[in-house]
Amino acid sequence: MKKFSLLIVCIVMALSAGYAQKAVINFEEKSHDFGRINEESGKVTYIFEFTNKGMTPLVVNRVQASCGCTTPDWTKEPIEPGKKGNVTVTYNPSGRPGPFTKTITVYSNAAEEQAVLIIKGEVIPKQTSENPTYPVNMGGLMLKAKVVQMNNVNKGDKQVRTLDIQNSSKSPIKLSIDNQPYLTVTVSPEILKPNEEGKITFTFNSTKYNQWGTISDEVYVIVNGQKKYTEEFKLNIVGNVFEDFSKLTLDQKRKSPILEMPAKSLNFGNIKVNSKRDIKFKISNKGQNALEIRRIYNNNNEFVVRASKTTIASGKSSEIIATLNTKNLSEGDYKKSFTIQTNDPDNSFLILVLSWTIQK
Repeated sequence: MKKFSLLIVCIVMALSAGYAQKAVINFEEKSHDFGRINEESGKVTYIFEFTNKGMTPLVVNRVQASCGCTTPDWTKEPIEPGKKGNVTVTYNPSGRPGPFTKTITVYSNAAEEQAVLIIKGEVIPKQTSENPTYPVNMGGLMLKAKVVQMNNVNKGDKQVRTLDIQNSSKSPIKLSIDNQPYLTVTVSPEILKPNEEGKITFTFNSTKYNQWGTISDEVYVIVNGQKKYTEEFKLNIVGNVFEDFSKLTLDQKRKSPILEMPAKSLNFGNIKVNSKRDIKFKISNKGQNALEIRRIYNNNNEFVVRASKTTIASGKSSEIIATLNTKNLSEGDYKKSFTIQTNDPDNSFLILVLSWTIQK
């Protein structure tokens, strides 16, 4: 019994040591209440500050808002232990009267891989002669919003959303939508009588969407057959296509691909201005099923990233190639990161770090 207890203690100590070796993201606060804000006053912004209290550099690879009305920005450079970073959240109250609560998910290489932030408040609608229930006006067609939020969509599933509309003009309106291949849109009724209400139904088919991760697209409303590709008639489609690994069976988990990479950070070394250089990460599959590189997220202008092949058979390898272009860069040290999305359940998002020094 004593040996068993000692074994448990050793396991706990080992897990604690492993946890301590990771970056730790510590937010000063995770919730902010804007209180009552006026719609006509425009966008409001709040900065969530955090500290890396771990032992290794912290990298925030992406930040996902729960709706298109919330725009996040964040510290892109790796944050050394003890240093600070921030997530800046901007909320647009236009056309969104009433109380609101929105979440922002922060994805990083920290021990807590996902941190959730919350903003809330109440939008006081602007005084207008139009119906506040339908704040968006498209040539007499009134809509409740200009953003269609699909939220998270598991790959292979469909997501359905509806948007309420009304004809505020004195003439009938015939309505249609400039569709995307992955999006089916129906309007009911197709012809709205004056003051009549209706709905636009959006069906998002993730099997026909050729990317993983963030959805950010647009469609245009066609009123009475007139196609106007302007901001006034644009609707934004936003969301996130993901793979729900929690649904895997034990056999599927056993056969899952296993990503192996000798190094997660590489240095270009010293490099002169107005020159180019390649650097390569070797990536291998030690699992049974094929490893698929779903998507590469790179928000950096200094380098481009590509994979020599995006499907890697069991026991085979590929290369991630980063090409650095130092044009217009000033002297100094640089450290940037990018993210690879894969179908390895344990490495679905892998953060890689590149560093270099610019010399004359």
